[in-house]
Amino acid sequence: MFLRNCWYVAGWSHHFTGDRPVARTMLGEPIVLYRKEDDGIAALEDRCCHRLAPLSKGRVEGDDLRCMYHGLKFAPSGSCVEIPGQRFVPSHARVRAYPAVERDWWVWLWMGDPALADTALIPQALKHGHPGWWMQTGELAYEANYQYINDNLLDLSRLSYVHENTLGRNSMAWANSKPQVVRIDRGLRISRWVVDNPAPKYLDQPQGMLTDMWTSYDYMAAGVFLLQTRSYHAGTAAACGMREPTALPLWTTVTSQAVTPVDENHTVYYYSACLDKGIATEAQLAANFAVIERAFAEDRAMIEAQQQVIWKTAEPHMLGTSSDHALNQFRRLMDELMSAEGTIPAVRGSGLTVVRVPAQA
Repeated sequence: MFLRNCWYVAGWSHHFTGDRPVARTMLGEPIVLYRKEDDGIAALEDRCCHRLAPLSKGRVEGDDLRCMYHGLKFAPSGSCVEIPGQRFVPSHARVRAYPAVERDWWVWLWMGDPALADTALIPQALKHGHPGWWMQTGELAYEANYQYINDNLLDLSRLSYVHENTLGRNSMAWANSKPQVVRIDRGLRISRWVVDNPAPKYLDQPQGMLTDMWTSYDYMAAGVFLLQTRSYHAGTAAACGMREPTALPLWTTVTSQAVTPVDENHTVYYYSACLDKGIATEAQLAANFAVIERAFAEDRAMIEAQQQVIWKTAEPHMLGTSSDHALNQFRRLMDELMSAEGTIPAVRGSGLTVVRVPAQA
């Protein structure tokens, strides 16, 4: 099950260069993307209406895309504008076109009703392309349902365990912290103090230095994670009464991440890391990014193993704990949005519903 009336990341801007069509599968639908003459993005169904050959094997001609099986040519609107060997082009000779927007170094596609494709609903990435910030980008392919990746990002207590030797920094600070969860439009805002957490090695801080970190992120439908972390001297959290700080931090890190379902069994995960050039060098960002990539590989190993267990369990059931609060709320939010568009008949009301999809052969 997928939320259709939503923007999804199809890739980074640098994935779509020159005149080469790029194939994607999103929400189980084959899609081809290419750049037009004005450098804008066109996105079409990757399936010629003639003999169903993939248009991603085609050729870009100006703003149009020609199928290289029998030569039918399609405009960015999806309409066929030329059929070799005949003058008449029937009106039903067309493929589906998807609204596409390039913003913040990401290419976004609207997967539902084009009439509802409101660009105001595109989440704003943090510091992507900002001249005062260093930035690195990456992506990972998962053999798992997208909802388990959402669940993973909505419960950061796991950092003390899954990422014990990477992002967790051999500390129980993440596991012992309690987040505040607030509903926002089409998402959640999740904030917490992480107290007495070891400073990251990549910033060359004094050995053994402890910090208090205020972390706050918006998690937006259908799986966009926008995290800002501000670090302060130890004791700041208590001095603030465990409320959001107003003082300038020692340093700030931000990351924007997007979960895009390929189909029920596969997902692509796009992510960035950004550091302020005023407090970090490009080499320090590279060191930070190396830690992040090791941590994300740890996430993938755990989630894919979890998915395998679910596929092999006849009647899977998940025990709820207090750390599930945010992911349960987000699952309910997604159910409400899908119910409103008719994707599911009614809100299920339980964030612990196990996703049942066919196992891979």
